[in-house]
Amino acid sequence: MDIKHYEIEIVPENPFTNCKLGRQKYSSVLTNIIKSYPYGFVLALNNKWGTGKTTFVKMWEQDLKNNGFQTLYFNAWENDFENNPLTALMGELKTLTNKETEPAFKKTLKKASTLTKHIAPIIAKAIADRYIDTEGVKEAIVGVTEGLSDVFENEVHEYEKKKKSISDFRQSLSEFIANTNEGKPLIFIIDELDRCRPNYAVSILEQIKHFFSVPNIVYILSIDKEQLGNAIKGVYGSDAIDADEYLRRFIDIEYSIPEPEVDVFYKYLYDYFRFDEFFQSTERLKHYELKSDKSNFLETCKLLFTNANIPLRQQEKIFAHSRLALRSFTSNMYVTPHIFLLLTFIKVKHNKFYNELKSKQLSIEEVQEKFLSIIKIDINEQTDRQLMWLEISLVNVYNNFSQDRYYRRQLFERVKETGENKSLIGSVIKKNAEKDVMNILESINRGHREGDLDLSYYVNRIDLLEEMKI
Repeated sequence: MDIKHYEIEIVPENPFTNCKLGRQKYSSVLTNIIKSYPYGFVLALNNKWGTGKTTFVKMWEQDLKNNGFQTLYFNAWENDFENNPLTALMGELKTLTNKETEPAFKKTLKKASTLTKHIAPIIAKAIADRYIDTEGVKEAIVGVTEGLSDVFENEVHEYEKKKKSISDFRQSLSEFIANTNEGKPLIFIIDELDRCRPNYAVSILEQIKHFFSVPNIVYILSIDKEQLGNAIKGVYGSDAIDADEYLRRFIDIEYSIPEPEVDVFYKYLYDYFRFDEFFQSTERLKHYELKSDKSNFLETCKLLFTNANIPLRQQEKIFAHSRLALRSFTSNMYVTPHIFLLLTFIKVKHNKFYNELKSKQLSIEEVQEKFLSIIKIDINEQTDRQLMWLEISLVNVYNNFSQDRYYRRQLFERVKETGENKSLIGSVIKKNAEKDVMNILESINRGHREGDLDLSYYVNRIDLLEEMKI
């Protein structure tokens, strides 16, 4: 059994073979856009963090290679140790060289060196500002750096010469690309731009715009636009900056990969982590009251993941942790999958709430309100019954937390006159539904030990405090 979800294997001959989200069609759409505008542009793939952008662009990159395109993949987050993005970007371009094109690249690199010396003193001063308090020492460091930059060429102070150095670099770069791409644009993929240091991200954007914007290069920026916008505001020190307007200077086309179809990913994860080995084991299926665990688990997945729009990466974490914690149950033990999964979900997504539950800091009413706030589901006729069941089940195990039932708050009472039970709590999912609440409480407590299980029964296993069963 795997303890984590590993990167999906990308088969060179058919890169989307192992894609579980049906995204090959979007690859075709984007490739056709490139074919329609082969002279170069900047395309932003804008999706939230954890939605599978990196996997998609790597599959698409291989598909582009299979269609005769030359590609470069640059992970900005993994390379932000390099203070000057120009160095990193030129390093990536160097991988395209061969014996015939190396002289052209060296010519381009020499042009780049002229640009570098204008950037190095600025970087040195920024580092000095961060770590050194003495102004004189700062200026000394900057002076040393300026001296070192003389290994390239004499510094050009005049405005016209600076402009010419940029023009010469772009011309040289354009010629180099034209000699390496065999009539097709170079596809330069820049991934994880929103996760690297804010000043590094902004510097990459600026250098692409001013230095690398030449014919026959298509830039693919894989980003979470909202997070990148926050980085831009941070660099310029103002929330008043219109980050969207700023990004329009760089981005020609924006595209968002549609969300996967409902049910697809969590069912894939269920199979990947082999939950059937537990829920559908021969020994477990001998117990009638445990036979519905699989369907219960999957229905709760749908309720929590698809409606609450949980990112794919967080779904992976919840599944991985659930499968590990499940090993502390024996084949004949109650798991109560909807509660087990809900508590794991809360631990991974809302750890503060999880710790408040464990430390018994909340009233029942506060538990209900916090439950409502974290679910964020559109409550309707199809979901309200399931959500109420989750809500009341959570209240029940929380109320059972005390070791002594005598001190537990009573959740329902018998009415002497009618002989029927009456709920003493309401529901935040559906107001004025005490009768429905009572039906759920009776179902939970009807003849099964499940109704007596307390919170510690679950959290001790979710927190991996119980011995694992081999």
